[in-house]
Amino acid sequence: MAGLRRRFAGYLVYALVANSIWPAIAGELGFPFDRELLLEAAPLPGSKRVPILEVAENGAASIELWCARVQAQATVGGDTITIVPIKGDRAQCAPEQQNIDENLLAALMLVTNWRRSGDVVELSGTTTLRFRLLTN
Repeated sequence: MAGLRRRFAGYLVYALVANSIWPAIAGELGFPFDRELLLEAAPLPGSKRVPILEVAENGAASIELWCARVQAQATVGGDTITIVPIKGDRAQCAPEQQNIDENLLAALMLVTNWRRSGDVVELSGTTTLRFRLLTN
């Protein structure tokens, strides 16, 4: 009888530990809503700015490109994602910087899937864009 009690206590401790760890594991694997995602890219010459993407749970997305800011609507489900720009803020930038913004925005509009590995989120479509969670 004492062995049965010890075994039951062991299972109970195991279940409690598993339940306390599961939210952390699930949070690590889920899409990082309401977090800033920094594009893995070097800043443009003469600038410190790097594009940032943030997606809220309601789908509202904010995209800080190299020069401009864009509001968008994102739909995230399972491992799929779509991003549709709604309105943008044109900044005074050199034509080549505007072209880089347009290319990045076009790539974001063509993403179809996402994958998370720790602090890295990859958005894939015709190209793969790697973002890193800001941890500050």
